[in-house]
Amino acid sequence: MSRRRAWAELLRLPALFTVPGDALSGAVAAGARPGPRTLLAIGSSLCLYEAGMALNDWADRAEDAVERPHRPLPSGRIRPSSAFTAACALTAAGLGLAAGAGRPALAVATPLAATVWAYDLGLKHTPAGPVAMAAARGLDHLLGAAATTGRPRAALPSAALLGTHTLAVTAVSRRETQGGTSLPPLAALGATAVLARLVAGGRREEAAGAQGAPSLRGGGSQRGPLRGGPTPAQALRTALAATYAVTAGRPYAHAALNPSPPLTQRAVGGGIRATIPLQAALAARAGAGLTALAIAALAPLGRRYAKKVSIT
Repeated sequence: MSRRRAWAELLRLPALFTVPGDALSGAVAAGARPGPRTLLAIGSSLCLYEAGMALNDWADRAEDAVERPHRPLPSGRIRPSSAFTAACALTAAGLGLAAGAGRPALAVATPLAATVWAYDLGLKHTPAGPVAMAAARGLDHLLGAAATTGRPRAALPSAALLGTHTLAVTAVSRRETQGGTSLPPLAALGATAVLARLVAGGRREEAAGAQGAPSLRGGGSQRGPLRGGPTPAQALRTALAATYAVTAGRPYAHAALNPSPPLTQRAVGGGIRATIPLQAALAARAGAGLTALAIAALAPLGRRYAKKVSIT
């Protein structure tokens, strides 16, 4: 039991619930229903994400011995060689699953894996670190589009929004053990407000509604706005955008007012958890209401396991 818990901490299992929404929202952003190839993309994403978690602790084991001695490697519960081997095996598995989804998926998964390794082994403590993390999350989103349709370009706008959120979270995380400055959480708070406003807009769905086209793929159709009120699809999109704003914005505001290490760490955790409602809002923005609800359902599962296993 102790060894299983150590691996759960190393791989940060609660954060794993933020991963499937990348591929799912990427697939619908490209104008397709999620299918078997999307499942392969999700499997690839999960493997590459966990490879990054294991490699992260392997690369930071000396630093963690000072700042986070409770982590699995500095505490001696997992050997560094085991963590590195896991990172290699998970990377190979992720690329293999992407190859099973087709050449376009592998063409996205390969730079994604390279970005993960470059971040953990060299870019993390440089100014390029947050940009690399943002690129990795954006590529993960494009992986779902590439696997499902073979045409990831259509998902580029939503990938940029998801990457911007990741950029903000990563910028805050760089001070989570020292604290001391309000600028990163304040900037992240501003970015969250802008992103929430953008994903609540739903331009594609509004255009489809004006033409009488379906707005909830697999879940109903758009019959036009009700008099004086939003359509169900618009209400869903707005609710998910608001959930994202509150989940990320509240801890960011607290950290901006008091940038102590505990509140900064809570801000990072809040930003990570907010990834799920953002993914769901992006799916709703693309007109895929059922997919949005499926992604949103991952949030309570992540909160449940976060109470048992630390992600910081």
